[in-house]
Amino acid sequence: MRSSALLAAGSPSLGRSRDSVRSCGGGSHVPGSRHPAHLNPARPSAEPWCPGLAAMSSPPCFRPSLSWKRIACIFLLPVISSGFAPRVKYNHQLNFEEFGSQLPQYSRFNWSHLTPLELKVRAVGLQAKKRHFTLEGHKFLIFGGSIHYFRVPREYWRDRLLKLKACGFNTVTTYVPWNLHEPQRGTFDFSGNLDLETFVLTAAEVGLWVILRPGPYICSEIDLGGLPSWLLQDPKLRLRTTHKGFKNAVDKYFDHLIARVVPLQYHQGGPIIAVQVENEYGAFAVDKEYMPYLKKALLKRGIVELLLTSDSEKDMHKGRIKGVLATINLNSFWKGIFTHLYKVQRNKPIMIMEYWVGWYDTWGDMHMVKNANDVEKTISKFIKFEISFNVYMFHGGTNFGFINGATDFGIHKGVVTSYDYDAVLTEAGDYTEKYFKLRKLFEFVLASPLPPLPVLTPKAVYPSMRPSLYLPLWDVLQYLNEPVISDQPVNMENLPINNGSGQSYGFVLYETCICSGGLLNAKVHDIAQVFLNETLIGILGNGYEDMNVFIDEECQHLRILVENQGRVNFSWKIQGERKGLIGSVTIDDIPLEGFTIYSMDMKVSFFERLRSATWRPVPASYLGPAFYLSTLKAGSSPKDTFLRLLDWNYGFVFINGHNLGRYWNIGPQKTLYIPGAWLHLGDNEIILFERSKSGSYMQTTNVPML
Repeated sequence: MRSSALLAAGSPSLGRSRDSVRSCGGGSHVPGSRHPAHLNPARPSAEPWCPGLAAMSSPPCFRPSLSWKRIACIFLLPVISSGFAPRVKYNHQLNFEEFGSQLPQYSRFNWSHLTPLELKVRAVGLQAKKRHFTLEGHKFLIFGGSIHYFRVPREYWRDRLLKLKACGFNTVTTYVPWNLHEPQRGTFDFSGNLDLETFVLTAAEVGLWVILRPGPYICSEIDLGGLPSWLLQDPKLRLRTTHKGFKNAVDKYFDHLIARVVPLQYHQGGPIIAVQVENEYGAFAVDKEYMPYLKKALLKRGIVELLLTSDSEKDMHKGRIKGVLATINLNSFWKGIFTHLYKVQRNKPIMIMEYWVGWYDTWGDMHMVKNANDVEKTISKFIKFEISFNVYMFHGGTNFGFINGATDFGIHKGVVTSYDYDAVLTEAGDYTEKYFKLRKLFEFVLASPLPPLPVLTPKAVYPSMRPSLYLPLWDVLQYLNEPVISDQPVNMENLPINNGSGQSYGFVLYETCICSGGLLNAKVHDIAQVFLNETLIGILGNGYEDMNVFIDEECQHLRILVENQGRVNFSWKIQGERKGLIGSVTIDDIPLEGFTIYSMDMKVSFFERLRSATWRPVPASYLGPAFYLSTLKAGSSPKDTFLRLLDWNYGFVFINGHNLGRYWNIGPQKTLYIPGAWLHLGDNEIILFERSKSGSYMQTTNVPML
């Protein structure tokens, strides 16, 4: 995702133009309607329809006896049958004024024989040679929906895919996050929640095709746009270019990834019908050789299915590749939307790779929503023009752990933990008004009946919890990995840990001894708490690099706790997204030396070591960073729930070793999603890392507060 203009503005409003339907022979105007009943292809009509205006498969507009209306239709046939071909009066745009909200009269779409379960003979796959896609030679429209497997608990993959199928979609699209699959250079993880192959095969079992979007860059509001942070170790390496260091890393990653993808392709009996090359490169576009390199990298490793690019309408000419189908990302459907597309390709299917049915949230801003009626109206237009589309997002899921990305338009803002996105399914997989409107719409345009609705995932409210024990951060240092000793501060990515790959996420604590005060200067990314010994004296970050430090007679420990709140996931700013302390730390312009640096990436192994710590009873109130231990009693039948931290301030929640993500009292998000699949029978361990001040208790609710 997404263009910088859209990121800056949040979620732009939908286009509001009203359309109309006209009969071929020039008959009276038929008012349009938003109601799905008017989309029923079986609705009787007094006049035949002209082909090419709305549906290229419409029957011809003539009968054996000719009237002047029918004669006119015959003479106009060469013009109007051109379908999506450019029209001078509309500057290469579709003729929106020719349509209302009714569908033209043609047979309902019947793709019941074109599913991974039914289609056994596979010869030609998905083709884009004319104005419509064909699948194994049959006309085919892509009704796609995005689900990111890495944002959904593995135990719920099938449920979400079944709900996609039951709504009427025929395809699932997903990104592939490089940073999660290769967390350390040369160490790959495709297990558990990152088991891409199982997700793809599950989609096939459900009856869905797959469009894969393997990057290497994916945006997706994920940390660094899905690129691994260890790429930032070399300041000379240029991301998303043919720079030797970046190409070498991509080649090694693709050697591993694409070997897993090849057997899942359509031509080998799998469900993958298309593969996207990179993502929205037109908005970056600093290296003309980069996209052709990636195309070649995919082909030579065995990708044989249809290749796509994906860009906003204004960046399409900069992101396309010769011989690859260009697709478009958009927020609304308006008259000039395809102007740039027609300039780069003609006589090809139109594919909306991302139709944004909602938007993501950032901390401190409002929760973004999009009107369900507008979504229904826009998708009905796609169908009316026989345009293939992908709904972004069908189901957003959750930014579990530290994976969230960020925006930076002068102020760094992290993306919130919930990736609900105001999507067609909620963060917890529940139905929405958008879901039922789209399902009703699809029921009218599909010939085969839709599958029954899967049952809702049950929710529960559990007893309130109070933390029983706590550990101040300073007591925890002995349970961290061996600290790094350095004369100068070292940024997070360049710490000599994790087999030379540095630290990707979490916190870093820098500690040194000072014996005199003055003006402290430190450049931090993203936010830092500054302590003298164990006393908080100030906050640095987001443009604030200076503060006064006052020292009594004795020398004291200067401690700077820095957090990565999410790397920017879009624009050229990804190049400078190193975290921690960047450069030297000075007092009155004199550099400080002799740092002890503690990595706090809060992996499972860290919490296992904490079990041997001597936890203290929780005081009435505690100021400063600390870990708090509590218990959630789930009883004999654990279910999904939402955790509300009423009077806590800022931190992270871990339940049975799973990192639920960040909470922050500035909102908009007020609850954290707890999947029932992650709960045990009976007692469940909850550990909070609270950065600022202890709260009193925690509640659960069966309704999210976003």
